[in-house]
Amino acid sequence: VQLQASGGGLVQPGGSLRLSCAASRFTLGYYAIGWFRQAPGKEREPVSCISSSDVSTYYADSVKGRFTISRDNAKNTAYLQMNSLKPEDTAVYYCAAGTDCTSNQYDYIYWGRGTQVTVSS
Repeated sequence: VQLQASGGGLVQPGGSLRLSCAASRFTLGYYAIGWFRQAPGKEREPVSCISSSDVSTYYADSVKGRFTISRDNAKNTAYLQMNSLKPEDTAVYYCAAGTDCTSNQYDYIYWGRGTQVTVSS
């Protein structure tokens, strides 16, 4: 079972990035997907999640209206579209798979290695 987050990079404030979370050796569509982030010196925090049925989603207040979570089951991949990026969005972003869409990181079973997002001019 493997999850791999990718798509991070350096972007200017106001810019956009799309993160991908690719699954291997299991079917991503059976699981809820969560995105979390951890900035230097801070604890890991929830960003967004989507239920296995795609019916329910969650967004942290800090990203509402700017980030969009989605998945493509045919590609066994989930995405986090990030628009209007701010310097405070700078962090390592992680994707995780679990049974329910929750903001609690301990509810997730599988974790991918993170991808660095840096928002700076």
